[in-house]
Amino acid sequence: MSVGAGFADLTPLARQKEQKAWYWYDWANSAYFTTILTVLFGPYMIAVSKAAAPDCAGQGCVEKVDVLGVGIAAGSLGGFLVTASTLIGAIVLPLVGAVIDRSSRKRVHMAGYAWTGALFASSLFFMTGDRWQIGAVAIVASNILVGCSLVAYNAILNDIATEDERDRVSSRGWAWGYLGGGLLLVINLGMVLGHDALGMTEGFAVRLAMLSAAVWWAAFTFIPFLRLKDRPAQHVVEVAGGGLVRRSFGQLVETLKETRRYPMTLTFLLAYLFYNDGIQTVIGTAAVYGEEELGLETEVLIATILLVQFVAFAGALLFGKLAEKRGSVTLIRWGLVLWMVVVIAGFVLPKGQVVPFLLLAVGIGLVMGGTQALSRSFFSLLIPRGREGEYFSLYQALERGTSWFGSLVFYLMFQLTGSYRPSIVALVVFFGLGLFLLLRVDAERGIREAGNTLPVVV
Repeated sequence: MSVGAGFADLTPLARQKEQKAWYWYDWANSAYFTTILTVLFGPYMIAVSKAAAPDCAGQGCVEKVDVLGVGIAAGSLGGFLVTASTLIGAIVLPLVGAVIDRSSRKRVHMAGYAWTGALFASSLFFMTGDRWQIGAVAIVASNILVGCSLVAYNAILNDIATEDERDRVSSRGWAWGYLGGGLLLVINLGMVLGHDALGMTEGFAVRLAMLSAAVWWAAFTFIPFLRLKDRPAQHVVEVAGGGLVRRSFGQLVETLKETRRYPMTLTFLLAYLFYNDGIQTVIGTAAVYGEEELGLETEVLIATILLVQFVAFAGALLFGKLAEKRGSVTLIRWGLVLWMVVVIAGFVLPKGQVVPFLLLAVGIGLVMGGTQALSRSFFSLLIPRGREGEYFSLYQALERGTSWFGSLVFYLMFQLTGSYRPSIVALVVFFGLGLFLLLRVDAERGIREAGNTLPVVV
């Protein structure tokens, strides 16, 4: 029934209801990234794999475990597993995106991947003694599955928000994610650091914390699963013969052939590849820089992780509000300038001084929340209708599958110079290249080429 005289248009209210439900998946999955991937899994895997390694005697001896016939240093195993899972995910995600685009039940895909990933993540609780193999399977599977769930989740954004609403909705989603992940991390760090007072061993506290993140992820996924609506697939490429997977693979091939018709979309993806790599490297190496180069205590580094998490909540909301007047692409460009200021400031930080390091963390949190949230919403405007899953799978694959290059440059610079200061300032190159490419993106042209409506403010 069309809206006529005397009838209010309730469509915006219906969209807002779904948007509020959609935010909860950012809240749900962020616990996995903060508690498990960022803080607890790596150190705990080192402890378990060392327990499994043969006795190591003699100067310079490195404890190793046998992985498929290859000796891997216990101290590196966790990092190798996470890297392997992101690379496998980068290969799998595009096919998953094609399957999602052919489906009328994106929310079911999102929740199915999430619950299966959470089930694997919960098995980390059983990684005790020298049973590192349980952790290896759990982290690889859960990390691939969380990426698959995010492809479906991001694709839903275009279904529940108009072009003019995307910046606000994406920013609030990111903000909810930072808040939810931060709150559970506070609880879990309190439990791990105060395990003696709670009558637990440290290992049990860590395992319980990782289990809580898996349960949190699974439980809060029910909210968007139950409240989001199914919508029919649009503009599906007709591929003759075969089942869903075969037809989805055929659609993916056709989509990849068509990408050359969207040069602005591809230019943005290339820009995102560089500047997101810089962002992920700053996040991943900040604790190493603070401990090894600045000589800060573990307690300070933990406080800094929490500070960044909660400031990023405010940063995402702030950038989303500013984008309403300035446009998302302009805010992303200014955000990259601020990222360059941040890494240069990190280069000149005085050794052993806590306050300047915490101020730098505030800067990281503000710009991190804003650039990540607006990157997602701006990219959503450059996607042809009906191809959200495939394009967001490429977006997700770039975010996860190429995030090792910045770390390689960071540690290579340390290898060559013996100092982490040149390593941190070298990251300016990633933000500079990202900004250079982003300046070449004609936003209005890209949105029109994708067949989307121009927002009031681009």
